[in-house]
Amino acid sequence: NGPFRKSATVVGEVIGKYHPHGDQSIYDAMVRLAQDFAARAPMVDGQGNFGNIDGDAAAAFRYTEARLTPAAMLMLEGLDDDAVDFRETYDTQNREPIVLASGFPNLLANGSSGIAVGMATSIPPHNPAEGIDAAIHLLDHPKASVDDLMKIMPGPDFPTGGVIVETKEGLREAYATGRGGVRMQARWRKEDLGRGMWRIIITEIPYQVQKSKLMERLAELIETKKAPLLEDAMDESTEDVRMVLTPKSRTVEAEVLMASLFKQCELETRFPVNMNVLDHGVPKVMGLKEILTCYLDHRREVIVRRNKHRLGKIEHRLEVLDGLLKAYLNIDEVIRIIRYEDDPKAVMMKKFRLSEIQVEAILNMRLRALRKLEEIEIKREHKELSEEKANIEKLLASTAVILALSLPGT
Repeated sequence: NGPFRKSATVVGEVIGKYHPHGDQSIYDAMVRLAQDFAARAPMVDGQGNFGNIDGDAAAAFRYTEARLTPAAMLMLEGLDDDAVDFRETYDTQNREPIVLASGFPNLLANGSSGIAVGMATSIPPHNPAEGIDAAIHLLDHPKASVDDLMKIMPGPDFPTGGVIVETKEGLREAYATGRGGVRMQARWRKEDLGRGMWRIIITEIPYQVQKSKLMERLAELIETKKAPLLEDAMDESTEDVRMVLTPKSRTVEAEVLMASLFKQCELETRFPVNMNVLDHGVPKVMGLKEILTCYLDHRREVIVRRNKHRLGKIEHRLEVLDGLLKAYLNIDEVIRIIRYEDDPKAVMMKKFRLSEIQVEAILNMRLRALRKLEEIEIKREHKELSEEKANIEKLLASTAVILALSLPGT
Protein backbone atom coordinates (compact mmCIF):
# COMPACT_ATOMS: atom_id res chain seq x y z
CA ASN A 1 0.00 0.00 0.00
CA GLY A 2 3.03 2.27 0.24
CA PRO A 3 4.72 4.33 -2.47
CA PHE A 4 7.11 2.86 -5.02
CA ARG A 5 10.77 2.76 -3.91
CA LYS A 6 13.78 3.11 -6.16
CA SER A 7 15.08 -0.38 -7.00
CA ALA A 8 18.65 0.73 -6.23
CA THR A 9 17.53 1.45 -2.64
CA VAL A 10 16.06 -2.05 -2.30
CA VAL A 11 19.20 -3.69 -3.68
CA GLY A 12 21.39 -1.64 -1.31
CA GLU A 13 19.23 -2.56 1.70
CA VAL A 14 19.48 -6.27 0.84
CA ILE A 15 23.28 -6.13 0.48
CA GLY A 16 23.75 -4.04 3.62
CA LYS A 17 21.30 -5.77 5.95
CA TYR A 18 20.49 -9.26 4.78
CA HIS A 19 22.70 -10.84 2.10
CA PRO A 20 26.14 -9.62 0.97
CA HIS A 21 25.63 -10.84 -2.59
CA GLY A 22 26.41 -9.11 -5.88
CA ASP A 23 24.11 -6.20 -6.72
CA GLN A 24 23.25 -7.51 -10.18
CA SER A 25 22.26 -10.98 -8.97
CA ILE A 26 19.98 -9.44 -6.32
CA TYR A 27 18.39 -7.13 -8.90
CA ASP A 28 17.95 -10.01 -11.38
CA ALA A 29 16.10 -12.01 -8.71
CA MET A 30 13.86 -9.02 -7.96
CA VAL A 31 13.17 -8.47 -11.68
CA ARG A 32 12.03 -12.10 -12.09
CA LEU A 33 9.59 -11.63 -9.19
CA ALA A 34 8.06 -8.66 -11.06
CA GLN A 35 7.68 -10.29 -14.50
CA ASP A 36 4.17 -11.62 -15.13
CA PHE A 37 5.56 -13.94 -17.84
CA ALA A 38 8.07 -15.44 -15.37
CA ALA A 39 6.01 -15.58 -12.16
CA ARG A 40 2.45 -16.94 -12.05
CA ALA A 41 1.67 -14.58 -9.13
CA PRO A 42 4.27 -11.75 -9.17
CA MET A 43 5.63 -10.78 -5.75
CA VAL A 44 6.94 -7.40 -6.89
CA ASP A 45 4.93 -4.59 -8.47
CA GLY A 46 7.45 -3.01 -10.82
CA GLN A 47 7.36 0.48 -12.32
CA GLY A 48 9.55 1.07 -15.35
CA ASN A 49 11.16 -1.35 -17.78
CA PHE A 50 11.35 -4.79 -16.15
CA GLY A 51 12.13 -6.70 -19.37
CA ASN A 52 9.82 -8.58 -21.72
CA ILE A 53 9.04 -12.02 -23.12
CA ASP A 54 11.48 -11.42 -26.02
CA GLY A 55 14.32 -11.73 -23.55
CA ASP A 56 15.22 -8.03 -23.40
CA ALA A 57 16.85 -7.14 -20.07
CA ALA A 58 15.29 -4.80 -17.54
CA ALA A 59 16.51 -1.21 -17.22
CA ALA A 60 19.29 -0.57 -14.70
CA PHE A 61 18.15 -0.43 -11.07
CA ARG A 62 18.74 3.32 -10.87
CA TYR A 63 15.88 3.80 -13.36
CA THR A 64 13.19 1.43 -12.02
CA GLU A 65 10.97 1.45 -8.94
CA ALA A 66 9.16 -1.31 -7.06
CA ARG A 67 6.87 -2.22 -4.21
CA LEU A 68 5.25 -5.42 -2.94
CA THR A 69 2.12 -6.99 -4.42
CA PRO A 70 -0.85 -8.19 -2.28
CA ALA A 71 0.42 -11.80 -2.68
CA ALA A 72 3.79 -10.78 -1.21
CA MET A 73 2.07 -8.98 1.68
CA LEU A 74 0.23 -12.23 2.50
CA MET A 75 3.62 -13.97 2.64
CA LEU A 76 4.77 -11.47 5.30
CA GLU A 77 1.52 -11.24 7.27
CA GLY A 78 2.12 -12.01 10.95
CA LEU A 79 5.91 -11.48 11.10
CA ASP A 80 5.36 -8.81 13.79
CA ASP A 81 3.15 -11.20 15.77
CA ASP A 82 5.74 -13.89 16.54
CA ALA A 83 4.32 -16.09 13.76
CA VAL A 84 7.74 -17.60 12.92
CA ASP A 85 11.22 -17.91 14.43
CA PHE A 86 13.86 -15.28 13.70
CA ARG A 87 17.64 -15.48 13.53
CA GLU A 88 20.46 -12.95 13.39
CA THR A 89 21.57 -11.73 9.96
CA TYR A 90 25.10 -12.35 8.66
CA ASP A 91 26.55 -9.32 10.49
CA THR A 92 24.45 -9.82 13.69
CA GLN A 93 23.14 -6.24 13.35
CA ASN A 94 19.58 -7.22 12.36
CA ARG A 95 17.19 -10.14 12.60
CA GLU A 96 15.48 -12.01 9.78
CA PRO A 97 12.73 -14.68 9.68
CA ILE A 98 13.94 -18.25 9.15
CA VAL A 99 10.79 -18.88 7.06
CA LEU A 100 7.93 -16.59 6.05
CA ALA A 101 4.42 -16.83 7.48
CA SER A 102 3.17 -17.69 3.97
CA GLY A 103 -0.50 -16.74 3.92
CA PHE A 104 -0.22 -17.51 0.18
CA PRO A 105 0.84 -20.93 -1.23
CA ASN A 106 3.85 -19.50 -3.05
CA LEU A 107 5.84 -22.72 -3.57
CA LEU A 108 3.10 -24.25 -5.73
CA ALA A 109 1.79 -20.98 -7.21
CA ASN A 110 5.13 -19.69 -8.50
CA GLY A 111 7.13 -22.88 -8.49
CA SER A 112 10.88 -22.89 -8.05
CA SER A 113 13.97 -23.90 -9.97
CA GLY A 114 17.58 -23.93 -8.97
CA ILE A 115 20.75 -25.92 -8.55
CA ALA A 116 22.51 -26.48 -5.24
CA VAL A 117 25.54 -28.56 -4.32
CA GLY A 118 24.67 -32.17 -5.15
CA MET A 119 20.97 -31.49 -5.68
CA ALA A 120 18.54 -29.55 -7.86
CA THR A 121 14.90 -28.52 -7.75
CA SER A 122 12.34 -27.84 -10.45
CA ILE A 123 8.76 -27.15 -9.36
CA PRO A 124 6.30 -25.93 -12.02
CA PRO A 125 3.97 -22.97 -11.31
CA HIS A 126 0.28 -23.63 -10.67
CA ASN A 127 -3.00 -21.73 -10.61
CA PRO A 128 -3.14 -20.13 -7.11
CA ALA A 129 -6.93 -20.57 -6.83
CA GLU A 130 -6.63 -24.29 -7.65
CA GLY A 131 -3.81 -24.65 -5.11
CA ILE A 132 -5.92 -23.02 -2.38
CA ASP A 133 -8.95 -25.14 -3.30
CA ALA A 134 -6.80 -28.29 -3.13
CA ALA A 135 -5.56 -27.23 0.33
CA ILE A 136 -9.16 -26.69 1.45
CA HIS A 137 -10.12 -30.14 0.13
CA LEU A 138 -7.21 -31.71 2.02
CA LEU A 139 -8.36 -29.98 5.22
CA ASP A 140 -11.85 -31.42 4.84
CA HIS A 141 -10.61 -34.82 3.63
CA PRO A 142 -7.17 -35.62 5.19
CA LYS A 143 -7.15 -39.05 3.52
CA ALA A 144 -7.66 -37.62 0.01
CA SER A 145 -5.57 -39.32 -2.66
CA VAL A 146 -3.44 -37.74 -5.38
CA ASP A 147 -6.24 -38.55 -7.85
CA ASP A 148 -8.72 -36.63 -5.68
CA LEU A 149 -6.42 -33.60 -5.55
CA MET A 150 -5.84 -33.76 -9.32
CA LYS A 151 -9.58 -33.34 -9.90
CA ILE A 152 -9.15 -29.87 -8.36
CA MET A 153 -5.60 -29.22 -9.55
CA PRO A 154 -5.29 -31.12 -12.85
CA GLY A 155 -1.84 -29.85 -13.73
CA PRO A 156 0.59 -26.92 -13.80
CA ASP A 157 -0.54 -23.49 -14.98
CA PHE A 158 2.28 -21.63 -16.70
CA PRO A 159 2.35 -17.79 -16.79
CA THR A 160 2.82 -17.68 -20.56
CA GLY A 161 -0.08 -20.07 -21.23
CA GLY A 162 0.38 -22.77 -23.84
CA VAL A 163 -1.16 -26.22 -23.98
CA ILE A 164 -0.05 -29.09 -21.74
CA VAL A 165 0.16 -32.25 -23.86
CA GLU A 166 1.58 -34.51 -21.16
CA THR A 167 -0.45 -37.66 -20.58
CA LYS A 168 -2.65 -37.86 -17.48
CA GLU A 169 -0.58 -40.84 -16.32
CA GLY A 170 2.62 -38.80 -16.67
CA LEU A 171 1.20 -35.92 -14.63
CA ARG A 172 -0.10 -38.31 -11.97
CA GLU A 173 3.34 -39.92 -11.70
CA ALA A 174 4.94 -36.49 -11.24
CA TYR A 175 2.43 -35.48 -8.54
CA ALA A 176 2.59 -38.83 -6.73
CA THR A 177 6.40 -39.20 -6.63
CA GLY A 178 7.61 -35.62 -7.04
CA ARG A 179 9.60 -36.53 -10.16
CA GLY A 180 8.68 -36.45 -13.85
CA GLY A 181 8.12 -33.88 -16.58
CA VAL A 182 5.48 -31.80 -18.32
CA ARG A 183 5.39 -31.47 -22.11
CA MET A 184 3.79 -28.29 -23.41
CA GLN A 185 3.13 -26.76 -26.83
CA ALA A 186 2.36 -23.30 -28.15
CA ARG A 187 -1.34 -22.46 -28.48
CA TRP A 188 -2.27 -21.89 -32.13
CA ARG A 189 -5.24 -21.53 -34.42
CA LYS A 190 -5.81 -21.64 -38.16
CA GLU A 191 -6.91 -18.33 -39.69
CA ASP A 192 -8.88 -18.56 -42.94
CA LEU A 193 -7.89 -15.89 -45.50
CA GLY A 194 -10.45 -16.89 -48.19
CA ARG A 195 -9.95 -18.58 -51.59
CA GLY A 196 -8.41 -21.58 -49.86
CA MET A 197 -5.60 -19.51 -48.33
CA TRP A 198 -4.84 -19.73 -44.61
CA ARG A 199 -2.16 -19.05 -42.04
CA ILE A 200 -1.29 -20.10 -38.47
CA ILE A 201 -1.64 -17.62 -35.59
CA ILE A 202 0.32 -18.47 -32.42
CA THR A 203 -1.08 -16.69 -29.34
CA GLU A 204 0.77 -18.41 -26.47
CA ILE A 205 4.27 -19.89 -26.33
CA PRO A 206 5.78 -22.40 -23.87
CA TYR A 207 7.10 -21.25 -20.48
CA GLN A 208 10.66 -19.85 -20.31
CA VAL A 209 10.98 -19.66 -24.11
CA GLN A 210 12.24 -16.28 -25.39
CA LYS A 211 10.07 -15.18 -28.30
CA SER A 212 12.92 -13.46 -30.15
CA LYS A 213 15.05 -16.63 -30.09
CA LEU A 214 12.06 -18.66 -31.22
CA MET A 215 11.62 -16.33 -34.21
CA GLU A 216 15.34 -16.64 -34.99
CA ARG A 217 15.04 -20.42 -34.93
CA LEU A 218 12.03 -20.36 -37.29
CA ALA A 219 13.92 -18.05 -39.67
CA GLU A 220 16.89 -20.44 -39.58
CA LEU A 221 14.63 -23.43 -40.40
CA ILE A 222 13.21 -21.53 -43.41
CA GLU A 223 16.64 -20.42 -44.62
CA THR A 224 18.21 -23.87 -44.33
CA LYS A 225 15.09 -25.47 -45.86
CA LYS A 226 14.69 -27.75 -42.83
CA ALA A 227 11.03 -26.73 -42.63
CA PRO A 228 9.87 -27.38 -46.23
CA LEU A 229 6.21 -26.76 -45.39
CA LEU A 230 6.85 -23.26 -43.97
CA GLU A 231 7.04 -20.21 -46.24
CA ASP A 232 7.39 -17.32 -43.77
CA ALA A 233 7.25 -16.45 -40.06
CA MET A 234 6.44 -12.97 -38.76
CA ASP A 235 6.14 -11.51 -35.28
CA GLU A 236 3.14 -9.18 -35.04
CA SER A 237 3.10 -9.10 -31.22
CA THR A 238 2.17 -5.98 -29.27
CA GLU A 239 1.40 -6.54 -25.58
CA ASP A 240 -0.09 -9.92 -26.52
CA VAL A 241 1.79 -12.64 -28.35
CA ARG A 242 0.89 -12.93 -32.04
CA MET A 243 3.21 -14.90 -34.30
CA VAL A 244 2.08 -15.48 -37.90
CA LEU A 245 3.22 -18.57 -39.84
CA THR A 246 2.55 -18.78 -43.59
CA PRO A 247 2.54 -22.24 -45.25
CA LYS A 248 4.33 -23.01 -48.54
CA SER A 249 1.09 -24.14 -50.16
CA ARG A 250 -2.63 -23.98 -49.49
CA THR A 251 -2.72 -27.77 -49.86
CA VAL A 252 -0.57 -28.26 -46.74
CA GLU A 253 -2.45 -29.52 -43.68
CA ALA A 254 -2.18 -27.13 -40.72
CA GLU A 255 -1.82 -30.02 -38.26
CA VAL A 256 1.01 -31.55 -40.32
CA LEU A 257 2.85 -28.21 -40.51
CA MET A 258 2.60 -27.66 -36.73
CA ALA A 259 3.59 -31.25 -35.95
CA SER A 260 6.78 -30.81 -37.96
CA LEU A 261 7.59 -27.50 -36.23
CA PHE A 262 6.93 -28.94 -32.76
CA LYS A 263 9.72 -31.45 -33.44
CA GLN A 264 12.24 -28.90 -34.72
CA CYS A 265 11.94 -25.85 -32.47
CA GLU A 266 10.84 -24.67 -29.05
CA LEU A 267 7.17 -24.43 -30.00
CA GLU A 268 7.14 -27.62 -27.91
CA THR A 269 9.23 -27.97 -24.74
CA ARG A 270 9.43 -30.18 -21.67
CA PHE A 271 9.52 -28.77 -18.15
CA PRO A 272 11.30 -31.19 -15.78
CA VAL A 273 9.55 -31.85 -12.45
CA ASN A 274 11.76 -32.52 -9.44
CA MET A 275 9.92 -31.33 -6.33
CA ASN A 276 12.97 -31.29 -4.08
CA VAL A 277 12.22 -29.06 -1.09
CA LEU A 278 13.62 -28.31 2.36
CA ASP A 279 11.54 -29.95 5.09
CA HIS A 280 12.70 -28.30 8.33
CA GLY A 281 16.13 -27.85 6.78
CA VAL A 282 16.39 -31.36 5.32
CA PRO A 283 16.23 -31.81 1.50
CA LYS A 284 13.40 -34.13 0.47
CA VAL A 285 11.53 -34.95 -2.74
CA MET A 286 7.80 -34.60 -2.05
CA GLY A 287 4.63 -35.36 -3.94
CA LEU A 288 1.70 -32.96 -4.26
CA LYS A 289 -0.19 -34.21 -1.20
CA GLU A 290 2.93 -34.08 0.98
CA ILE A 291 3.69 -30.49 -0.05
CA LEU A 292 0.11 -29.38 0.68
CA THR A 293 0.16 -31.19 4.04
CA CYS A 294 3.40 -29.47 5.07
CA TYR A 295 1.96 -26.12 4.00
CA LEU A 296 -1.17 -26.61 6.09
CA ASP A 297 0.87 -27.78 9.11
CA HIS A 298 2.93 -24.61 8.84
CA ARG A 299 -0.18 -22.43 8.58
CA ARG A 300 -1.68 -24.05 11.71
CA GLU A 301 1.49 -23.29 13.62
CA VAL A 302 1.42 -19.68 12.38
CA ILE A 303 -2.23 -19.24 13.44
CA VAL A 304 -1.58 -20.66 16.92
CA ARG A 305 1.56 -18.57 17.47
CA ARG A 306 -0.08 -15.35 16.27
CA ASN A 307 -3.06 -15.84 18.57
CA LYS A 308 -0.88 -16.73 21.55
CA HIS A 309 1.15 -13.59 20.90
CA ARG A 310 -2.02 -11.51 20.73
CA LEU A 311 -3.32 -13.17 23.90
CA GLY A 312 -0.13 -12.21 25.75
CA LYS A 313 -0.51 -8.57 24.65
CA ILE A 314 -4.17 -8.53 25.71
CA GLU A 315 -3.36 -9.98 29.13
CA HIS A 316 -0.62 -7.37 29.65
CA ARG A 317 -2.97 -4.55 28.65
CA LEU A 318 -5.79 -5.88 30.88
CA GLU A 319 -3.37 -5.94 33.81
CA VAL A 320 -2.53 -2.28 33.14
CA LEU A 321 -6.21 -1.34 32.80
CA ASP A 322 -7.07 -3.11 36.07
CA GLY A 323 -4.40 -1.03 37.80
CA LEU A 324 -5.66 2.22 36.22
CA LEU A 325 -9.25 1.44 37.30
CA LYS A 326 -8.05 0.91 40.89
CA ALA A 327 -6.27 4.25 40.68
CA TYR A 328 -9.46 6.00 39.50
CA LEU A 329 -11.43 4.51 42.38
CA ASN A 330 -8.85 5.86 44.84
CA ILE A 331 -7.64 8.87 42.91
CA ASP A 332 -7.34 11.26 45.88
CA GLU A 333 -5.26 8.78 47.87
CA VAL A 334 -3.07 8.05 44.81
CA ILE A 335 -2.36 11.77 44.37
CA ARG A 336 -1.54 12.13 48.08
CA ILE A 337 0.90 9.18 47.96
CA ILE A 338 2.64 10.54 44.86
CA ARG A 339 2.95 14.00 46.40
CA TYR A 340 4.05 13.16 49.96
CA GLU A 341 5.58 9.66 50.10
CA ASP A 342 9.33 9.14 49.59
CA ASP A 343 8.78 5.85 47.73
CA PRO A 344 5.29 6.13 46.17
CA LYS A 345 5.83 3.02 44.05
CA ALA A 346 6.34 0.68 47.03
CA VAL A 347 3.53 2.29 49.03
CA MET A 348 0.99 1.90 46.21
CA MET A 349 2.02 -1.70 45.52
CA LYS A 350 1.45 -2.58 49.17
CA LYS A 351 -1.69 -0.50 49.82
CA PHE A 352 -3.67 -1.34 46.65
CA ARG A 353 -2.09 -4.76 45.95
CA LEU A 354 -0.78 -3.66 42.56
CA SER A 355 1.93 -5.24 40.42
CA GLU A 356 5.04 -3.33 39.35
CA ILE A 357 3.63 -3.03 35.80
CA GLN A 358 0.39 -1.51 37.10
CA VAL A 359 2.18 1.01 39.34
CA GLU A 360 4.48 2.06 36.49
CA ALA A 361 1.39 2.71 34.31
CA ILE A 362 -0.20 4.82 37.08
CA LEU A 363 2.98 6.84 37.65
CA ASN A 364 3.34 7.45 33.91
CA MET A 365 -0.27 8.65 33.61
CA ARG A 366 -0.76 12.24 32.43
CA LEU A 367 -2.77 14.73 34.45
CA ARG A 368 -5.26 15.15 31.60
CA ALA A 369 -6.08 11.44 31.97
CA LEU A 370 -7.74 12.13 35.33
CA ARG A 371 -10.93 13.36 33.69
CA LYS A 372 -14.09 11.31 34.02
CA LEU A 373 -14.25 10.63 30.27
CA GLU A 374 -10.95 8.74 30.44
CA GLU A 375 -12.33 6.39 33.07
CA ILE A 376 -15.31 5.56 30.82
CA GLU A 377 -12.91 4.93 27.92
CA ILE A 378 -10.79 2.57 30.03
CA LYS A 379 -13.86 0.57 31.09
CA ARG A 380 -14.94 0.29 27.43
CA GLU A 381 -11.48 -0.89 26.33
CA HIS A 382 -11.37 -3.36 29.24
CA LYS A 383 -14.70 -4.87 28.15
CA GLU A 384 -13.66 -5.18 24.49
CA LEU A 385 -10.30 -6.77 25.33
CA SER A 386 -11.94 -9.21 27.75
CA GLU A 387 -14.30 -10.33 24.98
CA GLU A 388 -11.43 -10.69 22.51
CA LYS A 389 -9.44 -12.69 25.09
CA ALA A 390 -12.36 -15.08 25.56
CA ASN A 391 -12.68 -15.54 21.79
CA ILE A 392 -8.96 -16.26 21.36
CA GLU A 393 -8.97 -18.77 24.23
CA LYS A 394 -11.98 -20.46 22.62
CA LEU A 395 -10.17 -20.51 19.25
CA LEU A 396 -6.98 -22.01 20.71
CA ALA A 397 -9.05 -24.72 22.44
CA SER A 398 -10.77 -25.70 19.17
CA THR A 399 -8.82 -27.72 16.62
CA ALA A 400 -11.62 -27.26 14.08
CA VAL A 401 -11.41 -23.44 14.23
CA ILE A 402 -7.60 -23.52 13.89
CA LEU A 403 -8.01 -25.77 10.83
CA ALA A 404 -10.48 -23.34 9.28
CA LEU A 405 -8.20 -20.35 9.91
CA SER A 406 -5.25 -22.21 8.38
CA LEU A 407 -6.69 -21.57 4.92
CA PRO A 408 -4.59 -19.19 2.78
CA GLY A 409 -5.37 -15.52 3.22
CA THR A 410 -7.34 -15.86 6.46
